[in-house]
Amino acid sequence: MSTGECVDPAILAAVRRAGLDTVEGAFAFGGGADLAKPGLGHRQRTRIQLEDDQGKKHELYLKRYGREPVIRRLRRWLTYGWGSGPAGVEFANVAAARAAGLPTTQPVACGEQGGCCGPGRGYVILTAVPGDAVERVFADFLSRHGNDDAVERFTMELAKLVRCLHGSGYVHRDLYSSHIFLDDSEGGLSLYLIDLARMFRPRWRRLRWLVKDLAQVKYSMPAAWNDRYWNVFLAAYLGSGADRHFGRFVRAIDWKVRRMSRRRDRGQAAEGI
Repeated sequence: MSTGECVDPAILAAVRRAGLDTVEGAFAFGGGADLAKPGLGHRQRTRIQLEDDQGKKHELYLKRYGREPVIRRLRRWLTYGWGSGPAGVEFANVAAARAAGLPTTQPVACGEQGGCCGPGRGYVILTAVPGDAVERVFADFLSRHGNDDAVERFTMELAKLVRCLHGSGYVHRDLYSSHIFLDDSEGGLSLYLIDLARMFRPRWRRLRWLVKDLAQVKYSMPAAWNDRYWNVFLAAYLGSGADRHFGRFVRAIDWKVRRMSRRRDRGQAAEGI
């Protein structure tokens, strides 16, 4: 088992006591609540709660990866290097994001089983972040703060978050509002980025990947926010280059959003929705 830097020793002790310090133990673990959603395939996500020696409870996420299809494994190796497994990649991505200053989860533990063709099964354990997904809570946030400056503060924080991600050289590749957590429970406002399994540093066509991330943000945010705050967000994201690049980014992002919408509509039509 590999462990993250600066992890609370009490959490690590609780992980070991629960048998989650080996791949076999992680896959045999039957506690927690599975977070199923379409398209997970060989992946399993489970929210767990472990109690340490002092009786303090810690909310964690256990992500288990079965053996990948060959084509998916090859694509991963092209992106992250030969022999890389999904659990190890996600663990490393979270550590890299934290090193870059991104507010995100903390990597607790990771383990993978080796094989002649790279890792087979693997698992990663991550801490929870405060708040809830923007996708779930933003409508309520808008209704509570529609007439004050909290929505603009959110917009500037979102621009800061995405700019930090891209400024560090990384792209997310799943930058939807379901993967951005909003916490305003203590009167302040904080954002966190989660689900970094596909984060990487593009070696070429970087602009394409930046536009894709930004389009995913716009596509997944409510129309009420997009209509009033999208240009504010984009100007803050671009910073000093806003005047020079604003129009080009607007056109590229909107083109990508239209493509995403058409693909969604085709999928719904095929399902008879």
